[in-house]
Amino acid sequence: MDFAVPSAHRTPPPPPLTRGRTALSLTAALAAVAVAVAALLVAPAPRASAAALTPVPSFGTDPGDLSMYAYVPDGLSADAPLVVLLHGCAQDATAYHGHSGWAEHADEHGFALVYPEQKSANNATSCFNWFERGDTARDSGEARSIRSMVEHAVSSHGLDADRVYVSGLSAGGAMAGELLAAYPDLFAGGSIVAGIPVGCASGMIDAFSCMSPGKTRTAQQWGDAVRSKNPGRSGPWPRVAVWHGTSDTTVAPANGEAGVSQWTDVHGLSGGPEATEQLSGSTTAAYHGGDADSAPVAHYTVSGMGHGTPVAPSEGCGTAGAYFLATVCSTGYTVDFWGIGDGNGGPTDPPTEEPTEEPTDPPTEEPGSGVCVTDDNYGHVSAGRAVHRLGRAYAAGSDDPLGLWNVFVTTSVTETSPDYWEHTPGGC
Repeated sequence: MDFAVPSAHRTPPPPPLTRGRTALSLTAALAAVAVAVAALLVAPAPRASAAALTPVPSFGTDPGDLSMYAYVPDGLSADAPLVVLLHGCAQDATAYHGHSGWAEHADEHGFALVYPEQKSANNATSCFNWFERGDTARDSGEARSIRSMVEHAVSSHGLDADRVYVSGLSAGGAMAGELLAAYPDLFAGGSIVAGIPVGCASGMIDAFSCMSPGKTRTAQQWGDAVRSKNPGRSGPWPRVAVWHGTSDTTVAPANGEAGVSQWTDVHGLSGGPEATEQLSGSTTAAYHGGDADSAPVAHYTVSGMGHGTPVAPSEGCGTAGAYFLATVCSTGYTVDFWGIGDGNGGPTDPPTEEPTEEPTDPPTEEPGSGVCVTDDNYGHVSAGRAVHRLGRAYAAGSDDPLGLWNVFVTTSVTETSPDYWEHTPGGC
């Protein structure tokens, strides 16, 4: 999922090709970067019977011009936690709610969900503007709008203001990190899925090198990027989980390593993890500064996984789809890490058999849909049929080269296995 695209709603007006409605078509032509376990409780939390994802038309000051959606399970207990969820590019609140598995865990464990949603008027492919300082600084732009949503939800539903968390995918993951840095007094914890370290990019063009190959900085330099948002702060910092697939070709896995380096430095830690464990789905968890219950930073590495949110449909944790990859229940492990689950997000003991890496080649035993689609390369990337790297498009899964990433080059791709697309030179 690509995620650096210009925005258009703040003043004074920025330079051309960075923001503005008049620049959107040219930006598309230039291929502006766009895009990214239920368990029984001893004393079960109330489960929803008729709750639904609901738009909230008015939630307070909104300088970022975002939309708000909320999901509040029926019979939610007083002082329940709140989780803020940030979708990736070319996604929206409904898609993220439907695929990510957060609704099931909210029902099971008794917490509310808030989904900020980007508008295409702000960003050509509906990405959160994680690379624009006017949108990530404390009480500015999109960051301030999301703070307003939190305050509205806490007040309207009697939620626990000390147990507010944020998670996001890709551009949403990058923005989640920015929010944790801007509001360490608002968020108790966060989860950055296939995202970018705080302060990596200073604008749209700079975002290219952040995504791939990533930037090299010392742990202290990364940590300083977080601390600079709240100079002189001596209070506690949020607990942070970083998720990344080892085969992510959209946001280089080096970004996950850098994110861990950043947040361990912020927490005053150095060196390697204190503890590690093997989870399901070929996933390794490394805990820095403690164990799974106490570590301030956790690094979850999913072997063989590409760019997306890890889900586990076989465990009742989300559904597979574009950028929702059937590997492991990241949602369940995340709520357990934050301490708002039941500690049983999935099998936490080492499996009796050595895990095997997820295959990177298409599975031969599972037939694909056979669907062939002809579109421009910009459209292929936006729909998840292709990925973007350094101005060129590649078929998702096979990595077949498709040419320049823009609206002028038209190609055909065929889904030969689930979420595995191959170039079809002769067309559909």
